[in-house]
Amino acid sequence: MQLLNNWRIILLLCLTLGLAPFFPEPHIWGKIKWIAGGAEGMLAADWFDVLFHGLPFLLLLRLLIIKLVSLKKD
Repeated sequence: MQLLNNWRIILLLCLTLGLAPFFPEPHIWGKIKWIAGGAEGMLAADWFDVLFHGLPFLLLLRLLIIKLVSLKKD
């Protein structure tokens, strides 16, 4: 559980796994554009790819929400 709450590791995952491969555009960005365009022709492997490359960003969002909730309580 300690790894899931470590800002440095989550940011590193976002910058590496989340955006890889970087050229010609980040992989997750291409998948998001594909989904926004209707996701026609996406296979199960493509959806897994979205989850795999999007997970670091979901973890970052989770940390941000936890931080904001804890700031409101104080």
